[in-house]
Formats: sequence, structure tokens, C-alpha cells
Amino acid sequence: MIEKFLPYIVPFVLSLVSTLVLTPVVREINRRLGIVDRPGERRLNKHSIPRGGGIAVYVGVVISYSLFIFVTGLPPLGSVPQAMFWKIIACAGIIMVVGFADDKWSLPPLVKLFFQGVVSFLLWKWAGLCFSDIWPSLPPVVDCIITMLWITGAMNAFNLIDGLDGLASGLATIALVGMAGGLFFTGNTAQISFYAAFIGGLLGFLRYNYNPASVFLGDSGSMMIGCIVASLPLCAHVENSFLVSVGVPLLAMGVPIFDTVLAILRRSIRRFLYSSEGTDAHAGRVMTADTDHIHHRILRSVGLNQSRAALILYAVALLAVVVGLIAAYMRSRTAGLWFAAFSIATVLIFRDMARVELFDMGKLLNNMAHTKGWKSRRLLTRIAMPLALIMDVVFLSFSVLAVALLLDVAVNDILSRVVAPVLVASVFVCLVCLRAYIIVWSRALTMDCVRLLLACVAGSIAGSVVIYYCSEKCEKFIFRFGIVYAFVSFSMLFLFRVFRGVIRDFFYALDCSRLAGRKDVSRVLVYGAGLRFRAFRRELVRKTTENSRVIMGIVDDDETLKGQYVGSLRVFGTFEDIPKIINEYNIDAVVIACDIGEERIQEIKESLQDLSVALYKFNLSEETIIPAAGGRKEKNI
Repeated sequence: MIEKFLPYIVPFVLSLVSTLVLTPVVREINRRLGIVDRPGERRLNKHSIPRGGGIAVYVGVVISYSLFIFVTGLPPLGSVPQAMFWKIIACAGIIMVVGFADDKWSLPPLVKLFFQGVVSFLLWKWAGLCFSDIWPSLPPVVDCIITMLWITGAMNAFNLIDGLDGLASGLATIALVGMAGGLFFTGNTAQISFYAAFIGGLLGFLRYNYNPASVFLGDSGSMMIGCIVASLPLCAHVENSFLVSVGVPLLAMGVPIFDTVLAILRRSIRRFLYSSEGTDAHAGRVMTADTDHIHHRILRSVGLNQSRAALILYAVALLAVVVGLIAAYMRSRTAGLWFAAFSIATVLIFRDMARVELFDMGKLLNNMAHTKGWKSRRLLTRIAMPLALIMDVVFLSFSVLAVALLLDVAVNDILSRVVAPVLVASVFVCLVCLRAYIIVWSRALTMDCVRLLLACVAGSIAGSVVIYYCSEKCEKFIFRFGIVYAFVSFSMLFLFRVFRGVIRDFFYALDCSRLAGRKDVSRVLVYGAGLRFRAFRRELVRKTTENSRVIMGIVDDDETLKGQYVGSLRVFGTFEDIPKIINEYNIDAVVIACDIGEERIQEIKESLQDLSVALYKFNLSEETIIPAAGGRKEKNI
């Protein structure tokens, strides 16, 4: 058993020891050269720490593994040509030198991106790394583009994620373990020895890089790691190796890749946002650093505890690796279920991660909507009505198909040439006759929704009668079809009409979650859960991007509402509970959103007197401007 695992244990131990010895040496050399990470606005370190420690990983791994293969005579990557392996090592060395220059002189981002592109092209053209082994039909140009994007993306992913002590080196270690496991399950074990050596080197460096770190990877280390980690899967010449070559590496590098995608999205949105607000667009460039990476957000959520934040991200990456290895082990269609389950889990785990990006997108759209001139708005108004008519026809047509699928009715010529045109036309005519197109749906009342429902029901019944007498082939199912169609079409048309309000409420919810954790916003408790509360909340929703306060909850005199939710906000209790709620939820202001007398207002004042809380009243009242003149009196209604 020991002999079987010696080809993995020996390179692991050699690299581990080499890096443990070399890292302090490189650390001291870089300190004397002035290659240090000084404290700053975006830096978490409180004092200067040497960077560029990735050189110790590279040198330790390459020297120890070279010695191992020279003594044993084993091929570096199994069946992979030795020339390819050494070319990968050479390209990784080139990008490490570029990164070291950046650590020393802070190269412009575009210069680094240029060299990353050059190294990626060399790996495709010179080293022979490509995706054509997985997709043989890929044209060379497309293959080159995909390969360069894959390698460049990995280099930037590990570069961007390297913001916490031990994070990039730890995630790279987990990724390599996952990819080595994928090779093991596919029987391609000859390549694992280099993975073991690289893992040993990273663990040796992690001894000095984990919190509290005494040395950082620097760009020289993070880009070198990304280059090698992205290159190795393309060497896995395994039959039907899509899962091993792409699937498992994608999952293993899931955290850095996810962070990079979010960073590009966030910075692109902010570039347009700052431009639309007249702010300095330089602050919103894609290559400009910010403090909204995944590790920054988790760090803020765990009270600036770097070790805990790193462990959380380690756990997420490890979970991804386990899912990928299970899928590789199963080698069947069932593996797809694991990927589907992991996708759902990813959405649940990171559902809060996109708050910043989604909120910025909403703010951008809001600015675009409100900065248009009168001519643009008139043009949009002219376009809006025809577009609404077209969309209604599309939804009515889609409803026919949906009902056919629900009732298991064959989608044939009768359905497409007779049933669909008649039902769509009859419902559309009823919508016009019942004036559904002159309703302002953002201010619609219950009766407006009833009118929409009546139009769909009346149109469906009328159309069903016409079809019944015109086509004998539809007699058996048309009335059942028409009844279901009435409610399906109403549902689709109604959802289309309230979509704007739903989106607005969605961005308001994002706004609340964004503001709730900040200390510079006012935390409001609303007194009253009736119509005035709905009006007050609506005003806040309409000002989503301008809010400086957030509603924490409601109190109401109706005891039956206690513990329930009104407008997605919890009713904490009644009037008597206000002092306790203020202390428990750190309330800054109370807003009265109900019709109460002066006596009750005085009681509220007295209860808040010693709590240093502001008190406001939201009014919806009628005020006389010009009284009735000439002896005329209003009729009592």
C-alpha cells in the first residue's frame, strides 16, 4: 500500500519541506527590496507585510518535483508529453515575473491584462493546450478564444480573491484536491503526482500565509497559481473527459470564478451609473478595485474576523469539490442531479451576495428612466401602447399553448388555425370594449382587476361558442378548454400589468436589506397597519434609490395582528409594547400612520420622552383651500 502511494507522498513531502524552508528566505528578501503591502483603505493588514511570496511556492515546487522525476524517471504528467509540461511551467514562470514586477512597481491593469493574454496564447499555440480534445469540432479560432478566456479568467479569479490571509492559497489547495480526485476516479492516476507536489507547496506556504499572515502571495503568486490550476485540467487526456476537464475544475474554482463574474458585473454597472450621475467615471472602471468582493462581504458579516471568513469560503469550495467528485464517481446521468442540486444550493447560499449588484442595476435603470427629456418621454408614451397591445396578443397566444399542455390537448392544425385565433381575437375585443387599455395599472383598484377578469371570461365564452358551432372536431373539449383559458389568460395578463410594481417592491426589499445593516440610516417603527401605512410604505418604495431610513416593523392596536406580516413587515405588538420594541430593535424614529386623536398622540409623546426617539405623523387629510362661496353648500353624501 505504501509503495502504491509513494509517487504521491514523496513529491508532496519534498515540495512541502522546500516551501517551508524557502518562504522565510523569500519573505526577508522582499522585505529588504521594499516589496511590501502597506496598510491602506482597502487593506486589512495593520502593518507592512512582504508580498511576492508566490515565488517560494513556484521555486519550491519546480525544484523538488524536477528532482523527483529526475531520480525516478517517471514522466511529469503521465501520458502527457514532457515538452508540454515544461512549457506550462515556463509560461507560469513568465506570468510570475510579470506579477513580481507588479508587486514591486504596481503595473497598470491593462499592462497585466496584456501579458496575461500573451501567456494564454502561448499556452494554446506553443504548449498545445486546447479544448479541441473535448470538443473535436471546434474551429481553431474559437478554440483559441475559449482557451485564452479560460486561462486568463482563472489568473484574474485567483488574483481578485486574494484579499484575505490564506484565502487564495487555501482555495487553490482545495481546487487541486478536487481535480486530483477527478483524475483518480477516471483512472488517470499518473498525473496526480504533480498535483500532490503543488498541494504540498501551497500547504507549506499556507503555514506563513494563514491569519495572521507574515507574507502574502502577491500578484506573482496568485496569477501563477491561476495559470497552473487552469492549465492542468486541459492536460487530462481522458476519454469523454468533459466532466474531469471542465466540470470538476469549474466547481473547484467556483468561489473565485463567482467572485470575478460579480466583480465585472458590479463595476460595469457602476461605470454607467457614475456616468449617468455625472460622477467621475474613473471610479467605476472594470479594472478599478473595490471592497465588495465576496470575502469583503463575508468579512463584514462575521465582524472582521479573517480566520472565520476564510473558513466559510473554504467550506463552500470544499462542498463544491465534493459535489464534483460524486458526479465524477457516478459517471452516469444521475450525476446531472447532483449538478442541479448544487446549482439550487448555490442560489440559496449566494442569494444575498448579489444585493449590491442588483441594487446598483435598479438605481441605474431608475436614473435612466428619470433623466429622459420630454421628447424622449413622449416617444416612449407613443411606443408603450402599441407594445402593450402586442404583448397582450403574445400572452393570449401563449395561454392557448399552456392550456393545451395542461389539458393534454394535441397541438395540431385545428388548435393553431381555429381555436387559437378565435379565442385570442374574442378576448382581445372584450378587452377593448371593457376599456382595459385606458386603465393606469400602476394605480389600479380592485374593480379594474375585476374588469380584466370579466373581459377574459366573456371573451373565452364567446370564442368557445363560435368554435363549437364552426368546428365539429372541437365539440368535445372546447368548453372545458375555454373555461381554463379564461383564467390562464387572466393570470398572464394580470401578472404582466403588475410586473412593474412587483419589480419596484423587489428593489425596495433589496434596499431594506442593504440599509438594515448600516449604522448611518434611521430605523423606523410604524404605528398603524392600515391604509395610511400602505401609502407611507408606497412613498418609500417610489424613492428606493434615495432612502436614508428603513422600516423595521409595525405596531397596531389590533391585537389579532400581533406576530403577523403586513406588507412583508412584522407586526411586533400593540401600543403598550412600543418602549420595549424601541430598545430591542434600536429604533431611531416612530411614524404615526393612522388616524388617532390628540390624546393618543400625547400618550405616545410621554412614552417616548425618555427614549431619545423622533416622532412623526404621516398625514393623508383633506384641507380647505377656498371655502364654498355665494351661499352654496356642499351636499352631505
